Amino acid sequence: MYPTGRALSIVSCMTKSDAQLSPKIGKRERLVQAAMRVFYEQGIEKTTIADIAREADVPVGNVYYYFKTKDQFIAAVIELHGQVLAGAVAELAELPGPAEKLKAMVRSWVEQREMAARFGCPTGSLAAELDKREDAFGGEPARVIGLLVEWAREQFAELGRADAAELAIAFVAAYQGISLLANTFRDPELMVTEGARLERWIDELARK
Repeated sequence: MYPTGRALSIVSCMTKSDAQLSPKIGKRERLVQAAMRVFYEQGIEKTTIADIAREADVPVGNVYYYFKTKDQFIAAVIELHGQVLAGAVAELAELPGPAEKLKAMVRSWVEQREMAARFGCPTGSLAAELDKREDAFGGEPARVIGLLVEWAREQFAELGRADAAELAIAFVAAYQGISLLANTFRDPELMVTEGARLERWIDELARK
């Protein structure tokens, strides 16, 4: 759900690179990024600590120095999602106005359409899976998505909209919905069409 650029991007966390496997990056960070990727691609329930260790190129025996349980990995991954979003929002703050910020967020979603078509929204799919647990992991995934809703509400409020809270929900719901449809039909171009519609919608709201 995050823009790419100078801020830590969801794409950089989801794709293995030489930079991520560099010795300059600590083992804990590599393990958390690997867990994020594997959870996203194959789901939490199917993922083992050995899977994460293999993805991070860290010996399994070393993993337990940093994480004793899969739940500890989940907590760290949720925190990373929050950090990614915070970095993205900080980057968007450089844009001149709320409409430009909202449209930039939409474009970032569209840019990540291939990943969404394969696996859905990274944070949304994590939240949906954890919601099936009795504890729903303490509502932490909802907290992260709530940060995006609140950011959107602030942008619509800056546009002078008295219904900013409702518009923020509609904005995030549109992304979650199109991510689900793109994933269901394995059609990334659905996100292109919806992205264009959202940009027109934002422009119309800005003119009113």
